[in-house]
Amino acid sequence: MTSIGIRLREERVRLGFSQTELGDIAGITKNTQMLYESEKRVPKADYLSALDAIGVNTHYVLTGNRSISPNVESIDLAEGMAAIPMYDIEAAAGAGRSFEGEPIKTTLQFPRSELTALGLDPMQIVGVQVRGDSMQGTLDDGDWALVNRANRDPKQEGVFLLLVSGERRIKRLQRLAGGALYLISDNELYQPEMIKPQDMGDLEILGRCEIRIGRVV
Repeated sequence: MTSIGIRLREERVRLGFSQTELGDIAGITKNTQMLYESEKRVPKADYLSALDAIGVNTHYVLTGNRSISPNVESIDLAEGMAAIPMYDIEAAAGAGRSFEGEPIKTTLQFPRSELTALGLDPMQIVGVQVRGDSMQGTLDDGDWALVNRANRDPKQEGVFLLLVSGERRIKRLQRLAGGALYLISDNELYQPEMIKPQDMGDLEILGRCEIRIGRVV
């Protein structure tokens, strides 16, 4: 049977990541990734959890058995494609900006070249499925939005994935004088919500919605 380090390298190569790219996803350096693959250091649980979230078969890495992990689709990436983890916004209910450890509904293969042409880092993109009609016309119920986790700056007005008092929501952001933020629904039936400067602790910006994937009606 092959070793953990060899199986880890096999999974990295299967998904098309360099050691630097995989390390960036998991929050480690290229050197640490090399140490894991050469078995000079044992991978930690949070590292394996991060890999599990982007399609690495961690069950295979640890055991040598290629049975499918319940949180991962068994996928073989085509050349030039990026694996985008797709989450149900209602299922992804945990606190914090990280999606690692959340259940993945599916995995989307998306051309890396198209993402980079838009100035997007494929490693920072996740997909969320939209629920409800508050953003109707921009994002309809059941649509998917590809979210750039690297852009959390409200100065660039647009549609953002937010964590508001522990609940993930998609709203249009507008900065107001004095540092307040308007959370705007594109459906006119919903009133804007103001987040005052003293209440900013209840708000976390998880990323900017960049690409819509939905039905043609």
